[in-house]
Amino acid sequence: MKNKNVLILGALSDIAKSIAQKYGENGYNLHLAARKIDDLELHSTDLKIRYNVNVHIYEFDLLKTETHKDFIKNLKEIPSILICAIGLLGQQKDGENDLELRTKVIRTNYEGPLNIISDFANIYENQGYGTIVGISSVAGDRGKASNYIYGSAKAGFTVFLSGLRNRLAKKNVHVLTVLPGTVYTKMTLGMKLPKLLTSSPDKVANDIYDAVNKKKDIIYTMKIWRLIMFIIRCIPERIFKNKSF
Repeated sequence: MKNKNVLILGALSDIAKSIAQKYGENGYNLHLAARKIDDLELHSTDLKIRYNVNVHIYEFDLLKTETHKDFIKNLKEIPSILICAIGLLGQQKDGENDLELRTKVIRTNYEGPLNIISDFANIYENQGYGTIVGISSVAGDRGKASNYIYGSAKAGFTVFLSGLRNRLAKKNVHVLTVLPGTVYTKMTLGMKLPKLLTSSPDKVANDIYDAVNKKKDIIYTMKIWRLIMFIIRCIPERIFKNKSF
């Protein structure tokens, strides 16, 4: 590792906060980016005191793609690890009838991450090292009536990360795809989640930290989701289309 610095995009999400804590307790300097800079101030103060590491905060709006290059220029330093923890679930039924909402879901889960990660990919390729972590979703493994707008965006993001990994494999740049199943977060608040199949933000953070160190390509959180999604992908379309999900 050339330097112990990690940049977390979407740093105020529940999963991102757990990731910051995990890296902070392991001595990494933290670069945190989110839209609400005032909330980041409070979060960063806690991390500094708790882990005695440097914490830098940045205002960052993923959907304002025209600001991405200036955002990178204003970083205190280029981190060795980039983690994109930004996502927007949205309500499927609302999105079916609301152009603005479904466009926002698609841009937040696919277009925005693709653009900022592409800029870092070029930097890492040129310098000859770096790690990119993209948090996608098992929802992108197969389209279901209950969340296919969100799932289709995550499917695109998963394919993007796969192609990027193929491109950078020989450039000493590690690309990790994270596919969480259901997770207890603010985004899933109020949803009926299966207890045995639902993980915590801390579990996701621990899995990411271990996978980065072991240079894994794709991880499922929880592991049972790998089997579940394999079975779901194997169901013939003529049967699958009549199922209720």
